[in-house]
Amino acid sequence: MAPDIDENRALKEGYREAILNRRMLTCVFTGFTSGLPLYVLFQLIPGWLRVEGVGLAEIGFFALVQFPYTWKFLWSPVMDRFTLPFLGHRRGWMLLTQIALLISLAVMGFIKPDLSLWTVAYLSVAVAFFSASQDIVLDAYRRELLPDVELGLGNSIHVQAYRLSGLVPGALGFILADLFDWHLVFIVIALFMLVGIVMTLVIDEAIKEPTPPKSMRDAVILPFRDFIGRSGLAPALLVLAFLFLYKLGDNMATALQSPFFIDVGFTLTQIGAIAKTAGLAAAVFGGMVGGLIMIKLSINRALWLFGVVQVVSILGFALLSEIGANPWMLGIAVVFEYLGVGLGSAALIAFMARTTNPAFAATQLALFTALASVPRVFANAVTGVIVENVGWTNFFLLCTALAIPGMLLLFKVAPWNEDSARE
Repeated sequence: MAPDIDENRALKEGYREAILNRRMLTCVFTGFTSGLPLYVLFQLIPGWLRVEGVGLAEIGFFALVQFPYTWKFLWSPVMDRFTLPFLGHRRGWMLLTQIALLISLAVMGFIKPDLSLWTVAYLSVAVAFFSASQDIVLDAYRRELLPDVELGLGNSIHVQAYRLSGLVPGALGFILADLFDWHLVFIVIALFMLVGIVMTLVIDEAIKEPTPPKSMRDAVILPFRDFIGRSGLAPALLVLAFLFLYKLGDNMATALQSPFFIDVGFTLTQIGAIAKTAGLAAAVFGGMVGGLIMIKLSINRALWLFGVVQVVSILGFALLSEIGANPWMLGIAVVFEYLGVGLGSAALIAFMARTTNPAFAATQLALFTALASVPRVFANAVTGVIVENVGWTNFFLLCTALAIPGMLLLFKVAPWNEDSARE
């Protein structure tokens, strides 16, 4: 019995070490500061525009301002190749992008959408560019920071803190908007970027003596050559297709979430207090549970199990659109949907990190996360037009159908019975 007792003790100590360390705490702060500007773009700003009388079609096309998230791999080699003259290879870029985000978010509320919608769009593009650039360096830093055994949990914690940051623009922002002018709301939200700035100033570089690429040519070519060379062109293309399709359905389902709740008949306070708070709490819970499960369960199997929950949960919004402005149904639908979102995101981010070579972390992760964000930007741009033509219920049924192809690709890119040793 003694060997079994020793083995169990070692296993518990391994879990404790994987959960309770400074690296996991750092992932909390990288997630929060990464998610905040994105939630401003696809939750607070659409709700603001709808309150100001902007049409659903225009709000849907507003998703196009997020295009820097889909093209960030184009300038990620620059951030990999060059080191700014302060704070080090990664932290210098972190600080620069975070200060730019604080300023641009604070300015946003002083614009009047009914007078200058294009100005709102231009500033939103700037926010997206600074946010995508921050993501490049934060993703690379996290990949350098976490040992392989902690990738599942560490990235899960990052994602859930990312989701939790949505409470600021998605809950606090809407509640404040019922009490104060919008320019004060945006200033308050912008000040939360100080969380990221303080984190950047107190952490250390993950790699004490980094070895950035020797030339821009190396920074551009070597990451892609490494990715394709590991398994061949066809498998690499399948992985890229999977990253695009896996969250297509739920990304589209949540693209116009705030305008949907408003159209159903909920007040801004109900949206902030029920929908945003309950949804993000469910996403955090789901992601944390998913991260803990992935310590033991393989990433491949997590993609299968969590993906099923993610697909089925979209139907809750279809039911809500039929029932109407019932606060209890709002809470149930949002909790179920975001439980699926949290689980699916945790598994997908862990998959991307596992697929990345740490030597080329910035550019490869920029490519992977950019592809995963394409549906949120380009497919979501037409969601307003789709809703206006087919209605909310049929739209959510369409989103459920569009979630199926990504699940089918799991047979090729993450087979259920594949040896978990590579996990």
